[in-house]
Amino acid sequence: QVQLVESGGGLVQTGDSLRLSCVASGVTFSSYPMGWFRQAPGKEREFVAAISWSGGLTLHADSVKDRFTISRDNAKNTVDLQMKSLKPEDTAVYYCAADRTRRGAPGIRQSDYKYWGQGTQVAVSS
Repeated sequence: QVQLVESGGGLVQTGDSLRLSCVASGVTFSSYPMGWFRQAPGKEREFVAAISWSGGLTLHADSVKDRFTISRDNAKNTVDLQMKSLKPEDTAVYYCAADRTRRGAPGIRQSDYKYWGQGTQVAVSS
């Protein structure tokens, strides 16, 4: 049974930093691209960042480029999202997801991902 568990969310102020972490179990973690998505209140879930199975390729949404960084540790089965210079518009529930294609290219669409975590809340106050 595949499980993805996010942690690290919380309430911060504008300009602060936060690091989200997602630990995976029940899957050959090192073989799958991983992604982070977020969903703000009243909005559709949107792509934030993705990383290839090897960690050699990363993708970031334009809205978070230069502020957020995705990384992974295949020895620990974890994928992290380092967030800095947080803005109120970053407020959302953040979800970790595992791609459905073994050793494929990291995707940016929700349909590219098969397994999802329960999410962790990030709130940024102005």
